[in-house]
Amino acid sequence: MPRSLFHSKRQSQILQRVRLRGACRIGELAGELDVSDETVRRDIQPLAERGLVHRVHGGIILPERQREPPFQRRMQEQREAKQRIAALTASRIHDGDTLMMDTGSTTAYVALALCEHANLLVVTNSVEIARTLATRNGNRVYMAGGELRPHDGASFGPAAHAFVRQFNVAYAILSIGAIDADKGFMDFHLCEGEFSQRVMQQAEQVIVVADCSKFGRRAPIRVCGEEQVNVLITDAEPPAPLRARYREAGVEVQVAG
Repeated sequence: MPRSLFHSKRQSQILQRVRLRGACRIGELAGELDVSDETVRRDIQPLAERGLVHRVHGGIILPERQREPPFQRRMQEQREAKQRIAALTASRIHDGDTLMMDTGSTTAYVALALCEHANLLVVTNSVEIARTLATRNGNRVYMAGGELRPHDGASFGPAAHAFVRQFNVAYAILSIGAIDADKGFMDFHLCEGEFSQRVMQQAEQVIVVADCSKFGRRAPIRVCGEEQVNVLITDAEPPAPLRARYREAGVEVQVAG
């Protein structure tokens, strides 16, 4: 492959990461892309000249970072835990698999972890996830229609629900806002909960990805009980009451070390 194509691919990967996170450090990018710090700096230069990123001491930020939308703030919360969860989730997915993914910071990290997979069929309501996985490695990505939410570019509503009903997939990978021993898996917005419920009906296996800060938290919208979830991937063992309920319901709990 010509060197210019390698260069362009790395720049695309850098843009994807900074768009998801809002800010990236040079050393962090170098480690993730398996190149030197100097190579990353060379790749960044044309991106900065085009106004796609701003250079700051030790890293880069998005030009609109000063406004930092809520989604970008969520990408920074529990970031290392979400990256570990994403890597473990991606290890369960094989080339050619079919999946649905909802909008969320953890599922956005899962999309990044899936970047080297090929021939995936992905259905999502997230612009960020669609942009991360589309037009690479023979993937087919389908974006649910409807009105896009301003702060994260996610689509909801009847049009999105009708769209996903056209597909049957192997996996539904869902983010979640809160996990309570009595109330189950919960979210903070009705539109998100309704979309997750619709997606679950179209999948053979439901995988919930959630860091341990969600344990013991409550939210106003109940998405489902543990009996509707096949796998929970998290970064720490759930509290004892949750573990007992999951054992009884047959939920597989995987902890990303």
